[in-house]
This record gives sequence, structure tokens and C-alpha cells, in this order.
Amino acid sequence: MDQAFLFNTGKNHMSYKFLGSRPDHNTEGEPGYRFAVWAPHAVRVCVVGDFNNWEVDINNLEIYGATGIWVGFIPDLQQFDNYKYAILTQDNEWLLKADPYARHAETRPDTASKLYDPDDFVWTDKEYLEKRQDAYDLKPLNIYEVHLGSWRRYPDGSVYNYKDIAPQLADYVIEMGYNAIELMPITEYPLDASWGYQVTGYYAATSRYGTPADLKFMINHFHEKGIHVFLDWVPAHFPKDAFGLAKFDGTSLYEYADPMMAEHSSWGTLVFDYSKAEVRSFLISNAYYWLNEFHFDGLRVDAVSSMFYRDYDRTEYVPNIHGGRENLEAISLFKEINTLMREKLPGTIMMAEESTPFPLITTGVDRGGIGFTFKWNMGWMNDTLYYNSLDHYLRKHHHNAFTFSLMYAFSERYILPFSHDEVVHGKGTLLGRMPGDYWRKFANLRTIFAYQMAHPGAKLNFMGNEYAPFTEWRYYEELEWFMLDYPSHKQMQDFVKNLNHLYLEKPALWENDNDWDGFKWVQAKDSNNSIFAFMRFNAAQDKAILCVLNMTPAVKDLYTLGLPKAGDYKLILNSDEGKYGGSDYLDEFPQKEIYSTYHPEVVNSENSLEDKPEVDGKNSDNELKENNEKNCKEELYTTTVEQISQIPKKVFREDLNNLDIVVPPLCAMYFEWQSVSNEDQDNKELNNKEQNNKKQKNSKNFIKGSDKK
Repeated sequence: MDQAFLFNTGKNHMSYKFLGSRPDHNTEGEPGYRFAVWAPHAVRVCVVGDFNNWEVDINNLEIYGATGIWVGFIPDLQQFDNYKYAILTQDNEWLLKADPYARHAETRPDTASKLYDPDDFVWTDKEYLEKRQDAYDLKPLNIYEVHLGSWRRYPDGSVYNYKDIAPQLADYVIEMGYNAIELMPITEYPLDASWGYQVTGYYAATSRYGTPADLKFMINHFHEKGIHVFLDWVPAHFPKDAFGLAKFDGTSLYEYADPMMAEHSSWGTLVFDYSKAEVRSFLISNAYYWLNEFHFDGLRVDAVSSMFYRDYDRTEYVPNIHGGRENLEAISLFKEINTLMREKLPGTIMMAEESTPFPLITTGVDRGGIGFTFKWNMGWMNDTLYYNSLDHYLRKHHHNAFTFSLMYAFSERYILPFSHDEVVHGKGTLLGRMPGDYWRKFANLRTIFAYQMAHPGAKLNFMGNEYAPFTEWRYYEELEWFMLDYPSHKQMQDFVKNLNHLYLEKPALWENDNDWDGFKWVQAKDSNNSIFAFMRFNAAQDKAILCVLNMTPAVKDLYTLGLPKAGDYKLILNSDEGKYGGSDYLDEFPQKEIYSTYHPEVVNSENSLEDKPEVDGKNSDNELKENNEKNCKEELYTTTVEQISQIPKKVFREDLNNLDIVVPPLCAMYFEWQSVSNEDQDNKELNNKEQNNKKQKNSKNFIKGSDKK
């Protein structure tokens, strides 16, 4: 039994092929089911179920050599029959255990395993799988995180079947501009309140929503619609339920034997013993099972930090062989898993929810890394939400919280998450964390969604975030879709939809996500105004998006940016538009979609400070001088049109081209760069003086506009 040998040595990545239960025939040709279970310390093992009135000593299994695996065949069994293993321990105690490799299970609160034929579905997604991109080229990636039991429900409150929810979920995701779905855990679990993170059936899709064939139908449907689908996978811990893996054969079989290693006390769960060969085979096979048998496009691995550190959630811990706190066995396991998936299932991806500075998470194993495809950027998420929870007048004192993520943005391949964890446990919703009145909350949230889309990294948003609910997520009922009857929430949904589609359509926002060549700061230091500006570039550097963020309600009637690219800049997104619930501040001015850069050499510097026209009837020479000195020192261009004409040339960088824009309150603006020909540029420079004079004539209109808000 080569499979058993590989299992015992930790090298079997398809142990589900012979462990568990599966339809078969005996030597006489009788149909039935074959059973195999690993219980090396058991005295006896029987299969019990409805078919034998749950009595022991009727259907006994036999030990297979020195493998610790008990095997046997039972004829005349039917698909969906309930069963468990009755295990006699060395303490002469009978335990009733669900099958660790069961393909199907009873619906909670019942806990029995169910017989199931895995060859129950005909896939039609071959074309999708053949075209599935290589893991490192899965761009763009905009993920919609879903808890199946609470996205939608039937009017009577019951949950949808996998098959029934598939069409409407796929249609909604496509309409909203997402191209991937991440399912919160759907491996069988007994407690609804755990959201699936306390798993008792690692190989069984939860029967809450139907059969394994129903789940395959859903995934197949997503693939036919071109939607990637990922599974939230939980190899970090498992619950202590008596019918589950805990003390499976009367001993610490799947968990660590050492009590200092065996438990996560805060979670009330047990920890897999990653040093044990059979446990490694169990977990490697489980990852492979979901990707290979169910065609998931990738796994999001939960709580990686809890596996990689021996001192996680512990005041005392057992050091590794080198005296350190790293769990070397868990680290080597994931190197093996990530390598296997890359080799055997090209195009699948592995995502790590890892919240520490552990190095090289997404570096290839062949280069000394762990080999994950992506790492969740928890630092970006925490800093962004912290900064945006501050009152607007305080933000200038915490400016670096907003920019710090770019210090390490390219150290790993990141996903930027606003996940389910951020809208539960009293944290409030994303909208609820925003300061200010109703209008400012919505304006602020639109701005950080735009920031997320422009920031380097793949994207993830939890269901419901797109319409900005005020109520925290509740797993036991469907989302508050009725909120879309209120204009502000419908407008937020419309904004997110348009933003998502814009993201997918513009390669500059994602094509060069993992390199400094794809990003350039334009304004990172203007803490006084809390304005940020940066550019994103595609791989060929011939497409670019300028992102400007105003993180306060203060309007900037003229704001000058020094840009690395000369040309025309087309406004393609303005979160302050009235159709999104914004103030429509730009509507105060002549409509303008295309903004043109001008070179510092053609800035009108002929006027002296003595010749400066009055601003709103006030002579502000001293103020101008102070502003000029400040601008020279800090390279901040936050002046009016008239003031710009008085700024000495030395404040302008000769390698930059300048762009004057009006910045509405609490908003995000995207400008698409369009290069200009040499002839066009020459004509612009020849006419620049005339254009600049026009700007000066219109400056008072700008200034008056600022008084209106």
C-alpha cells in the first residue's frame, strides 16, 4: 500500500483517495463502501450507523500492518447513510468520532458523517481552467468576500442552497465590477457563530447549503461567468468537540501532546501538530483536495501568524531546536504546500493572512521564502482606518499614518483588505468609523475606497461595504439590502460600482503593482492641508493615472502639483460629484475635463510683488512673502492663481511640469494622463503667457467660489 507509506511519511498529497469512505465492490462483486481511518493507538475500530443501529462489534475494521490505518468493506450501503467510527481506547473507553476524511456530513446540530459518491458532478469549466492565468499574473484582482449564509436569505429567513444562490451572486459580482469571490469557510462546522473558523469536517462542504455536488455547481457557474473563486481555509486550529479530531483515538493524535503547545486559549481550540508526518499529509492533502477536486482558484490561509510563532497567544512557550520562537515545522509545511500547488495546479494562488513582519512570505521557496502568492496587508488596513477615524482637524498631526504603507509596499505581494473582521465585535462599520456628520462620513468613505483602488496591491472588500451600512455584520440574517432605498447608500453603491469597473479597465492601476516603477509620489508632505497625490503607471510606462486625495472638508480653489509627466490630464473620477452624494463643488466653475500642464519656464514672473493685484480688495504682500518662503522651503504649492505669478522661479523644480486644479472637499480625484506631441507642446508654450493672463483674470472667481462653501 504505497499510499499508506506516503501518508506515514508526510508525503501524501492525495490521502483522501484511500482514507475515509468511498463506494466500491468487494471481491464477490457486491457494491458497498470501503472505509479507512488512521487511529494508531486504538484497540478496536468499528463502523456504526443507521445501517447497524449504531451498535459496535457488527462492522469491525482491521489494522493494516504497522501503518496505524484501520480498513474494511461493508456491502449494501447507500449514499447519504449516516455513520461514525466507534473507537475503543487503551483506557477501555468507546469514542464516537466523525470521519476526518468524510466528504459529506449531517447538518448541525447533528454530527454524523454521511456516505457520499465524490464522482457526482460533470464539470464544464475546462476552457476556463485552461486559460487560467499563472499565479503571478493574476491581475487585476478585485475580490468580493462573502459569507454565504448572510449575503441573501429567503423571505422566511432560511439560507440559500449553493445552486440557488450561484446565479444571483455571480450577476451581482459582475455588475459591481468585482472579478473574484472569496468564500468564508464552508468546510463543515458545528457552531454558526464561529462563521466557519472552527472546523470539524475538513473534507466536507457544509451541508447547510446543500451537497458537495451543489457546491461544485456554484463554482462551475462562477467559472463560466469568468469569476475567480477562492476558499478561506483554516489549518491553524480545530475545536474540542468530542465527535471531532480532539483526542481522536484517545491520545493527542492530531494536536500537540505538550499542553504548552496544544491549545490556543483565547480561541478555545487545539493546534495541529505540524511535526507529525500523518498530520502533514492530512493538511497537504486537504489543500490539494479543495483546489483539485472542487476547482477553487486559490486558498486564503487563515491566521498564519498563529502557526508560524510558538509564542502566539501564550505567555510561556516551548522554543524550537535553535532556541527561537518560530514554529519551524509549520513554516516547512507551508513551503511544501505552496511549492506543490505551484507545480501541480498552475494558476492557483495561495494567500496568507499574516499580520507580522515575518520576512519573505511571498518570496519563492527556491529563493529562501515561504512561497505564498499574496499576503494580506494588515498594516495598510489598520493605518488607513486609524487615520480616517480621526477628526479632520487632527489628521495633519498623523500624516505619516497615511503614507507609511509605501515604505514597505513592494516588500511583498500584497492584498489590501477591508474584510469581515473590520465590521464585527463592536468595531462598528466602515461608515460608522468616519468622523463628522452624515455627509462627511459618506464623503470620507468614498475617498478611502478610491485610495484603496489606487494604492499598489490587489483589493478585497467584504460584502455590504459597497453600500455603507450603519449596522455591523450579523451572520444570522441577510444583509440590510433595504438600505439601498435611501439615496446616500444607493449613491455609495453606485460609486463603488463605477470605481471597481474603472479599476479593472485601467492597467495603470494594477499592471505594475509590485514595483516602484508603477508608483510615484507627487505630494506626500502637505500635512497642513492633508492632501496627498501620487501617480500609477502601467508596465510600459505609456499609461498613467494621477490620484489626488483631499482628506479634509477644506476646499482648495487652486492647488498646484509638480508632475513627472507633461501633457493633458483628463478627469475620470471625482468622488465629490452630486450623483455620488457629493457637494458637486466643481459645478461652481466652468466645466473642465481636460487639464494641461505648463512648464515652470513660462510661469509669468514679470510682475513684481509691488505690481500684484489686490485679492478681494486686500493687499497681502507680507502674507505672500511668507507663503513664498514657506513654499520654497517645503515645495508646497497651495496658493491662488495670482499668488503663483509672484512665486520666484526657484520654487519650481525644473524637472517637473505643473498642473493647477481645483480640489473639492473630502474627495478623491483620478486624472488619466494623455501624452502630447512635440508640436502640441510647442504651441502650448507659445500661448502660455496668454493662457496665464486668462488664469489671472479668472482668479477672483475661484476665490469667491471658496467663500461659498
